[in-house]
Amino acid sequence: MSSPRMLVLGGRPANRATTTPLGWHLNELRAAGTRSGVDVCFADYESIVARVDRAGASSNVMGEAPDTGHRCGWPLDQFDGILTRTMPPGSMEQILFRLAVLHDEYGCRAKSDNAASIVNPPAAIELAIDKYATLARVARMGIATPATGIAQSRAEAMELFHQFGGDVVVKPIFGGEGRGVMRIQDPELAWTTFSTLQQLGAVLYVQQFVAPGGRDLRLLVIGPHVHAIRRTCPDGFRTNVRAGGTAEAVELCDHWRDLACRVCSEFGLTLAAIDLLETTAGNDYRLVEVNAIPGWKSAQRTISVCLAEQIVSVLKDNIL
Repeated sequence: MSSPRMLVLGGRPANRATTTPLGWHLNELRAAGTRSGVDVCFADYESIVARVDRAGASSNVMGEAPDTGHRCGWPLDQFDGILTRTMPPGSMEQILFRLAVLHDEYGCRAKSDNAASIVNPPAAIELAIDKYATLARVARMGIATPATGIAQSRAEAMELFHQFGGDVVVKPIFGGEGRGVMRIQDPELAWTTFSTLQQLGAVLYVQQFVAPGGRDLRLLVIGPHVHAIRRTCPDGFRTNVRAGGTAEAVELCDHWRDLACRVCSEFGLTLAAIDLLETTAGNDYRLVEVNAIPGWKSAQRTISVCLAEQIVSVLKDNIL
């Protein structure tokens, strides 16, 4: 019996050359695949090409073979499983085309009861990547979130700034790893920031600051596995590693497990990170983000099991 073939789609820097090394996460998946008897191949979103003719529709990628490391072309439907990783920036047309290809492939697999072989599916990625859509969905589930307002003009954003007590976090509605996130407590700085964002055509995402800041809990979900990681940063309100945060594994309680499983079930996610802000009220948390394409490098430093092996194992189990 031949080894299952997995495609890891995306995950390298957007400005990489074809000879750029895979990086830590992709190398971990490659090594885990070798140990698990899975052929793990790698391709980039920019390499997707599609064709429609009388025979129907087909999609292909140019990627790196696991045995030779050489680049070659593959039809998406030849892979037993697909793991979607970070999508690089692009124009609206480029992003929509990439998602359309994933939607088409997912639809074809769903018709043969094999939808679970794509982790995570495109609809789940679209929901989780949109911070407003994420908070709206979890709030309707009865899960506590920070008070948040979304506006499209400077004047309305300033109203939110004052309503939230003049201490807010402003962030892009799309994006991750703390990029573009600012804490604003000064009205003049708020006015300038909102003016600039409005001129750039950005949506103004304004969130009430949750004290004390610099502490959160990440629930990393890998299929049936849930890991709890507390992240702290003594010198700022952001906890990600890029901002100087550190991580430690903590004991997973039933409430956190249930919350993580509820959110993933609602969003259709198999692999996810759910971030909860820790408040000054002790065991009280506010869900702030759901990440459908999480990294696990800092988590791996605190957890004894190999997370890449868990990911590959889940993909393997999801194949018909």
